[in-house]
This record gives sequence, C-alpha cells and structure tokens, in this order.
Amino acid sequence: MQEFYNQTYLDRKGIPMDSSFQKLLWSLTVSMFPLGGFFGSLMVGPLVNKCGRKGTLLINNIFSIVPAILMGTSKVAKTFEVIILSRIIVGICAGLSSNVVPMYLGEMSPRNLRGAVGVVPQLFITIGILIAQILGLTNILGNLEGWPVLLGLTGIPAVVELLLLPFFPESPRYLLIQKGNEEQARQALKKLRGWDDVDDEIEEMRREDQSEKLEGRLSVFNLCTFQALRWQLISIVVMMMGQQLSGVNAIFYYSDEIFKSAGVNENNVQYVTVGIGAVNVFMTCVAVFIIESLGRRLLLLAGFGICCVSCAVLTIALNLQATVSWMQYLSIACVIAYIIGHAIGASPIPFVMITEMFLQSSRPAAFMVGGSMHWLCNFTVGLVFLYMVEGLGAYCFLVFCAICLATVIYIFIIVPETKGKTFMEINQSMAKRNKLEIQMDKEMLNDFQLASERPKKKEEGYSVNVF
Repeated sequence: MQEFYNQTYLDRKGIPMDSSFQKLLWSLTVSMFPLGGFFGSLMVGPLVNKCGRKGTLLINNIFSIVPAILMGTSKVAKTFEVIILSRIIVGICAGLSSNVVPMYLGEMSPRNLRGAVGVVPQLFITIGILIAQILGLTNILGNLEGWPVLLGLTGIPAVVELLLLPFFPESPRYLLIQKGNEEQARQALKKLRGWDDVDDEIEEMRREDQSEKLEGRLSVFNLCTFQALRWQLISIVVMMMGQQLSGVNAIFYYSDEIFKSAGVNENNVQYVTVGIGAVNVFMTCVAVFIIESLGRRLLLLAGFGICCVSCAVLTIALNLQATVSWMQYLSIACVIAYIIGHAIGASPIPFVMITEMFLQSSRPAAFMVGGSMHWLCNFTVGLVFLYMVEGLGAYCFLVFCAICLATVIYIFIIVPETKGKTFMEINQSMAKRNKLEIQMDKEMLNDFQLASERPKKKEEGYSVNVF
C-alpha cells in the first residue's frame, strides 16, 4: 500500500514522495481508524435512543459498505486520499458496532446467559482478526495485486447483516421502557425465548422502568454529574482505560520483532502471527464458556493480573536475550501468556460490565463514555508507542505493567460481582458506595400486575435518600 502511495504521488508530481511525507500519510492511514471509532462512540446515545438498537445496527452498515467500495476501487481510481477518508468512515462503523452490539445482546439475553452472550461479540472480533491475518498473508491477498480486494472484502459482513438482521426482534427492554410498547416487548421476548410465559421478565422490566422514572433519560453530562451512578461510571472508565493502555496493541506490534529475535525466519513471522491470532480466538471462546461459572470479577482480576506479570517478565527477557539464549523463547511465552490474559478478561468483560452496571436510562450514555475512552486510549497508544520504544526500549513494557497492576487493585477494591443478578440488584449493590440508599416499597413491587389487568401504581414506590 505504501508503494501505491508513492507511485500515485510520482505519477501526479513527477517526483518520488519524500520519505517523511510518506511516513506521515501512513501514520494518518493507521490512526484514522481509532479516531473514527471515537466519533462513532459519540453517536451511540442519540442513535440508539431514537432508532433503537436494531435500527442503529442496520443504519451502521452504511459506514461499512461505502468505505469498502471506496477502498476496493482506490487503486483503479489512483487515489490514496480516499483510503484515509474511508478509514475514518469504517472507524465510525467500528465505534458504533463495538458499543451497540454488546448493548443489544445484553438487553435481549436471559440473566443466566447474559455474560456468555456478552462475550460473543469479542469472540467474533477475534475471529475477524484471524480471518484478516490469514487473508493478509503474502501468498493470498497481502501483496501488490491483492490488497485492494482485501480492503473491499470488509463490506461483505455488513451486507450479510443488512439482509438477515431485519428478521430479528428489537431489544424488548427498549420497546417496553423507552417506547412504552408492552405488547411488542412481549412478542419480542416470546420470539427470543421460544415460549409464551414471559411474565417474570416483563415484571422485572416494569420495576426497572418504575425506578428510572425518577431520574429520566440521562445524557453524558447528566451521567457524569449524577451521584447515584458515580462509582459505576468511574469503574467503566478505569476498565476501559486499562483495557487499551495495558498495551495489547503494542504487544501485537512488537511481537514480530520478538519472534525474529528468537530465530524465526522473517518469511515465517507472518505465520507465527496467525498462530497468535488463533490462540486469541481459542481463549476468547473459553471465556464464553467459563464466564457464567467463574464470574466477571474473577476473570477481570485474572486477565489483568496475567497481563501484568507477562509485561514484567517480558521486560526482563528482552533485556537479557542478548546474553542468555533461552530468554528469546521466554519472550515468546510472555507474548502468548499476555494474549491469553487479555482474551479471557481484559478484552471482553468491560463491555459486559457496561451493560450490567447501568439501567436502561443511563446505558446509552455509559456506552458513549466507555466507548470514547476505549477508542481515545487506542488512538493514544498507537500515537505514542513508537516514541516510547525509541526512548525506553524494552522498558516501555513496565509502563503497561504498572497500568495493569493499578487496574487489578481498583477492580479488587471497587468492582462487584454481577453474575446472576438483575440490573436492579446490581444498581442497589452500588448504592452504598455511592453514598445513597435505595429504598423500595416491597409491597408495591409484589403487587405488580399486567398493565392490561390493572392501572399502573404511582411512582412514589421508589425513593432516593442522600445520607
């Protein structure tokens, strides 16, 4: 692709592109994706509140199909500028989908499967990465002729979603709590569950709806200043920052150099990288099956803990591999261990926690905040990592080690276990830490009936008292 940039510039200007300008263009091409992801995260709240979760995902396909066409035809059109523009657009697609998909699935899932279903989006992200790594091999599409095809293929999943998603129901919680349409919510639940008795889930949604009428729908500003959700918000920010600032992208970037230093032939490094991608897929798949038995909190602590130790040992190994031969293999082991830690905890669980720690009125704003932190930190690491390597060398991984350690300490002290709890129960468990006491009129809650059978109770059944 960089050769295409240079050749295009040469055809236009008659002189080769300056190396510093080429480096700038390539840096822009890489960094526009997380920047687009940040813009996409800012669009989450307005779109999901107005168009629904399913509607937003359908609209979002535009931000994948259009840039895929533009990037796929960029070589024929002899323009590299359109690739940079398309990277922003496809970044918006990623920013929206990485937030809306976990929200949509989390709101549709039964309580006992909410964690497992919440990890599935991350599983398919890792599968997508692995497929891209395989297709990007030099002898497949990672060559002068094949790269436009590779970029154009990114629109195919969006076409599939555009064709199939209309047959799926909208989020029942969105239909009942935000649209006030109980009948549609009931029909959606019946379709999702496969049985007609959904009264218990409808009642749970009504309780959440009744509680939220006191606070109304929260904007990002309201969320940031709302005392009742203070520690939930801080927790999400810490986990999202920890997820990206823990150095996962840096590990992937540096892995090629580590493999080469361990004696892996330069032509075979790409195949080792594919192997690491396969490990990532396998361990994320493991997380799907163990999250409901081990819980979210333990996986977060284990995941960030493994990443912390891996970064510390990797720093030692990289500094000693010139004098101690077997340290090269320890470096590879550290990379694999780090990927395992990130795959079981740091990558998938924070998005699950956003869904579970916030109620319907505050969830879109929470995803906007969490998603924005995710993509801003992603952008920051991509921007400064090369300078960190230049200034600190192998010691740059100690920075990531410290961030992982700080995240582990915070999660251990603050973040509660949410496995098997309703959204209301999780909200109540955080009330004491927020210096609030949520008092519930149990008699009223036990007396809830279907709206068609009896008028709704007054809203004074919930009260919030500040200590």
